[in-house]
Amino acid sequence: MSAFLAACGSNENNNTASPSPSESASPSPSPSESAPASESTAPEKVENFTVSLRHIQIGDAQKFRKAILDDVVTKTEADVPGLKIELDGVEDSVNRFTKLPAEMAAGNPPKIFDVFGGSGDTQKYAGAGRMLDLTPILDELGLKDKFLSGVLEPFSVDGKVYGLPIGGNTEGIFYNTELFAKYNLNPPTTWDDLIKAADTLKQNGITPFAVGSKGAWVPNMLVNTFIGRIAGEGTNAGFITGASQWNSPDVVAAYQLFADWEKAGYFTKGELGKEYGDMLNDFVAGKAGMMFDGSWRSSAFKNDAVGAEIAGKVAFVNLPAVPNGKGDQSSVNANYGEGYGFSSDLNDNELKAVKAFIKNMYSEEMQLRGLLEDGVLPSMKLTDVSQVTDPIVKQVLDVLNGATASFPHFDSVVQSKVYTETETQLQKLIAGKATAQEVGTAIQKVQDAENAAAAK
Repeated sequence: MSAFLAACGSNENNNTASPSPSESASPSPSPSESAPASESTAPEKVENFTVSLRHIQIGDAQKFRKAILDDVVTKTEADVPGLKIELDGVEDSVNRFTKLPAEMAAGNPPKIFDVFGGSGDTQKYAGAGRMLDLTPILDELGLKDKFLSGVLEPFSVDGKVYGLPIGGNTEGIFYNTELFAKYNLNPPTTWDDLIKAADTLKQNGITPFAVGSKGAWVPNMLVNTFIGRIAGEGTNAGFITGASQWNSPDVVAAYQLFADWEKAGYFTKGELGKEYGDMLNDFVAGKAGMMFDGSWRSSAFKNDAVGAEIAGKVAFVNLPAVPNGKGDQSSVNANYGEGYGFSSDLNDNELKAVKAFIKNMYSEEMQLRGLLEDGVLPSMKLTDVSQVTDPIVKQVLDVLNGATASFPHFDSVVQSKVYTETETQLQKLIAGKATAQEVGTAIQKVQDAENAAAAK
């Protein structure tokens, strides 16, 4: 997890032999050899063209990431004469589960688009011939060995790369240090301290965990970590091979723990009507003392960001060891699942634009900006992280350094239909319309069908 901290990128060998006098001093052409003045001064004709770019950096909470994208677009347009990039911002889940699948089925995806890695997204679309093989482009641009070990795997099929992760994240507990001090609570780094904090906050009229479960991917973050800790860090990868079962006792126990927290009143009342942004607002307003979220949220607590009200009053810790868990209790949820893909249907001009976009987006400058400005963990090797001064980002890095194992989020592993079912069933669990066992059984039914279809 901390490989990028120690990684040292090698400089390109730019040494070239000095030209000989005969090579450097060419004789002036005779008048008969000179090009006509009209030809030498005629401007080169530039063909104007547009390239569509689908992104999910919308809303105030994503403003830092959007600023990076805007700068990359500006550089790319400057690099490619005649290019105009048309930005299309779409909400994350709408793009992933509605728009992009429909466009892929119709064969008309955007030329550049935000995409998730894994069998349900990149690998499926690449297998259908809809995504550009980036393997030779990475060689051409000198990027082949610049990415961290393993991060390209969810974006690869049969050894060929079809997408590039923009960065990574881990998920853990943000907590309000001022509230914890007010009620004399220890940081939630042990299970006993976590439960004591949750109970104390609730007794004082403060929601223990801010949650916005209208989009079920939000509470799914916590469920995923419960599964990794209780059932083991290899569980998620086993769902698509049959080695793991959603209705197994250990996975059901993870859902049961979530249900127990629901019953204990640890989550925001009316959470099924709350958006992801509402969760942050409740936390910033002091209505909740903790929030289980991705490390990217660290950027929200800067002095000029949406959570500026509590800047300097927030800390980040890993979920503490779960009693009787079978997994490595220092393990972290580490994801490099979101990135950019490119349509396989490109003309020559569009291919030039794609190469320029990759060169500009996947540079050490932009990777470092993502870490410093938005808390996004780099997917590429960085030669210098001395500029990292944000205390929360440092805490995130401390969590990664302290981890001896990691596991992916199941949304980057299982098929899309399976993941959609996990969201549907979790919302039923939250609403009290399904038990933990019923949730596991329902998801496994879809998993069995998808695994069988993939085996044909």
